[in-house]
Amino acid sequence: MESLRTACCVVGGGPAGMMLGYLLARAGVEVIVLEKHADFFRDFRGDTVHPSTLQVMYELGLLEEFLQVPHQKLTSANGQVGDFAFKAADFSRLPTRCKFVALMPQWDFLNFLSARAKRFPRFQLRMECEAVHLLRDGATVVGVEARSPEGSVFIQADLVVGCDGRHATTRQAAGLEVQEFGVPIDVLWFRISRRAGDPEQLAGNINYGKALILINRGDYFQSGMIIRKGSFDEIKRDGLNAFRETITRIAPYLGNRSEEIQSWDQIKLLTVQINRLRKWYLPGLLCIGDAAHAMSPAGGVGINLAIQDAVATANLLAGPLAERRVTEAMLARVQERREFPTRVIQTLQLGAHQAFARVFETSGELKAPWQLKLVSRLPGRPWALGYVIGVGVRPEHVNGLPRRQWLLKKAAVHAGALVGAAVATVRALRA
Repeated sequence: MESLRTACCVVGGGPAGMMLGYLLARAGVEVIVLEKHADFFRDFRGDTVHPSTLQVMYELGLLEEFLQVPHQKLTSANGQVGDFAFKAADFSRLPTRCKFVALMPQWDFLNFLSARAKRFPRFQLRMECEAVHLLRDGATVVGVEARSPEGSVFIQADLVVGCDGRHATTRQAAGLEVQEFGVPIDVLWFRISRRAGDPEQLAGNINYGKALILINRGDYFQSGMIIRKGSFDEIKRDGLNAFRETITRIAPYLGNRSEEIQSWDQIKLLTVQINRLRKWYLPGLLCIGDAAHAMSPAGGVGINLAIQDAVATANLLAGPLAERRVTEAMLARVQERREFPTRVIQTLQLGAHQAFARVFETSGELKAPWQLKLVSRLPGRPWALGYVIGVGVRPEHVNGLPRRQWLLKKAAVHAGALVGAAVATVRALRA
């Protein structure tokens, strides 16, 4: 049995947990991050690093180094309904440092961030260390009991932060109430090879009662088949041949590449959920990321909302944690700040799911409705959707830099550069 003491124990080494651990350690707060697995390698996880997250990396001074990690750049998302093609979202005009989504395996993102966090003396990462119980003193959470290959670990902490995903041990152990919102879809994830001439940007193909998403990952597509919830067993009964034929029918340019799928083991089912906690905290405990609000994969925004939660948590609580004076009212302020953007995005996702549900009602060739054709012609629409996906609602900045102050700072930098260029030009002319 091992006993430890820390200011903050973060349960879960995913994007929210690792970012929070990094930010707290950077602020001089003692923090232990628990990750139940031996490594970060998991396939078909959220691999989209959005402009809002890249902005955070820039504000941390990590962006240049981060972008040296292999990735693909996504500057737009395109859709095709039946034979009607349109640009769904455009990230190229966003008011951010990076005007693209970086497609990067999540394990590379987590390995990068954990390696930088380990440079801080107050940061600890415990791999293969799974939280199994909360430690309590009356109604207050005072730590975590964890299990490692060496035995039990008891961690006393001023604050426990649950970042352990949609099946979080922390929120279950705390008995926090979960609000579930019905979702009519599931997603089947698989890989198909990519060739020269295939779409460079994300492509969504909707036809014949199905929707197929193809995400460019260099030499392969990360592919997602959106299906009616609970219908995977029915699809398996129809056989692999029928599944492969569906892929080819929806995206004919793939040719015979669907034959690369030789087993159902190559296909992973994501049971889509949308839920959120009614209350994200108890005395001594706070849940953020998927532990507080499970998101749909629609828009790929889950990882980025989780990171925004982590930035807001660090901004609001790093000082109080350093002084060992975190109160329940301070935890409530984190929820107050982050619940509004969560509600907005979940509402938009639920609306998108209802649209997908109507697709399932038509098994034949789909004709794009006139409303879609009209909306697709509205000026600025791809940029607006690109902003909602890429930046989001109420984006967070490191150390609580307000949006207005950030824009003024950015304008000052550009103005300084223009003045410098003008002075250099005048000097050159005089010479």
